[in-house]
Amino acid sequence: MRIILLGAPGSGKGTQAEKIVNHYKIPHISTGDLLRAEVAADTDLGRKAKAIMDGGGLVSDDIVLGMIAKRLEDDSYAEGFMLDGFPRTLSQAQSLDAMLTQLGQPVDIVIFFDVDYGEIMQRLLARKRADDTEETIRKRLEVYEAQTAPLIDYYKAKGNLRTVQGAGEVDAIAQHIFQILDEVR
Repeated sequence: MRIILLGAPGSGKGTQAEKIVNHYKIPHISTGDLLRAEVAADTDLGRKAKAIMDGGGLVSDDIVLGMIAKRLEDDSYAEGFMLDGFPRTLSQAQSLDAMLTQLGQPVDIVIFFDVDYGEIMQRLLARKRADDTEETIRKRLEVYEAQTAPLIDYYKAKGNLRTVQGAGEVDAIAQHIFQILDEVR
């Protein structure tokens, strides 16, 4: 099963990704984690990515697609995977679809986490990351609204989008997601 988790920063994608991975035993590809690892390793890519992320911007499509393609070369991803944090733009979604189709691994389902922005602001301010200031969060939500929200219509038109209310009790949300994924399997 090949899954994409879609939603604003702080919508619960990471929390639910862990539950999905544990339940279905599929590999998790978090572009945020991939990028943070590059930043932590202080690579050239990491320094470029850090400057962009600290300003609330998005890292270039080519860099992220290349990182994902490299990861999918590993045999452990042949039976499926879950993407969290990518794609973020319509062009990324189209490029990702083309790449995955070429690899014979098209996306099966996209789970959209629908959460009120006020709730998201509270969640992100509470997690105390260095890059989670109110101004940076607000900018990331603006970028999300402009660039990522159109993916909802894109995947809806493809017929593989399912919406989950991302506010509420974590385990209840996970059970709802499991029901959706079990229907797709």
